[in-house]
Amino acid sequence: MSVLVFAELDNGSIKKSSLEAIYYGSEVAKAKGTSTTVLAIGESNSDALAIAGKFGANKVLWASDTRLNSASIQAYSSVLAEAVGATSAEFIILAKSSLGDAVSARVSAKLKASIVSNVVDLPDFSNGVTVKRSIYTGKAFASVVLTADKKVIAIKKNAVNVVEGDGSASVESFAPALNDADFAVKVTGTHKASGQVSLPEADLVVSAGRGLKGPENWGIVEDLANALGAATACSKPVSDLDWRPHHEHVGQTGIKVSPNLYIACGISGAIQHLAGVNSSKVIVVINKDPEAPFFKAADYGIVGDVFDVLPRLTKAIQASK
Repeated sequence: MSVLVFAELDNGSIKKSSLEAIYYGSEVAKAKGTSTTVLAIGESNSDALAIAGKFGANKVLWASDTRLNSASIQAYSSVLAEAVGATSAEFIILAKSSLGDAVSARVSAKLKASIVSNVVDLPDFSNGVTVKRSIYTGKAFASVVLTADKKVIAIKKNAVNVVEGDGSASVESFAPALNDADFAVKVTGTHKASGQVSLPEADLVVSAGRGLKGPENWGIVEDLANALGAATACSKPVSDLDWRPHHEHVGQTGIKVSPNLYIACGISGAIQHLAGVNSSKVIVVINKDPEAPFFKAADYGIVGDVFDVLPRLTKAIQASK
């Protein structure tokens, strides 16, 4: 019996959310007196993967078949299922993400495993295996009992307090048996935002809404984000108006984020937007309307004009460096 963690890669490096999953998996392994193995799929190198040891992993299995570089969900699911068999894993841990959701669902079906997503705490082993998950867009929690022999657990981003050590994991090649059926669906192209902090992985996010009055004013948002080393985001109306690209849309129908700090500038705080950001650890709202609904969800609020507040805030942050 062991713990297997599926790690997503970005330009060959393990994503922050997957490092959180690795640490979570290592804590599960400690509780069960077993080891933690990481599965990495796609282009990378041994040095980039060995960092998993700093987060508690003992070993990394690296499936580097070039056919896997396109992140085919069917192929990834087959590779993960085979790795589960090779490691005799009871627990399969991964980060909740668009890729993680698709892969975990398929793997649980293949293995007839219990599956739970949006997990926010370590399992309780006092009476079987019970995990705590976030529900109703973070407004409540549910306890779920996992009864199958195999257990798939998807971790909510930024829900795990990670402690980084100084270990280094061994990296071994993993050559899964793949067939044509695994590549029945082909990825013909991938378009990524470049030159920016990745929004789903960001610890800090500066977001803005229609209070900016137009795309020509977005420079003050980007200046603040650059000063903080933050990602930029926007509300749905802003992306619908093509003021900002749709990959920056945060909310119920857009990207859901869980940063340490979320700064909302000129956003009223509709429930659809709150559903995508209320997992943020700290929310700061800047709005000239003191009755804006977003203030009710904020940890800190600034009543003021964004065109006055943002430049002053940016200048103060730059001066503090």
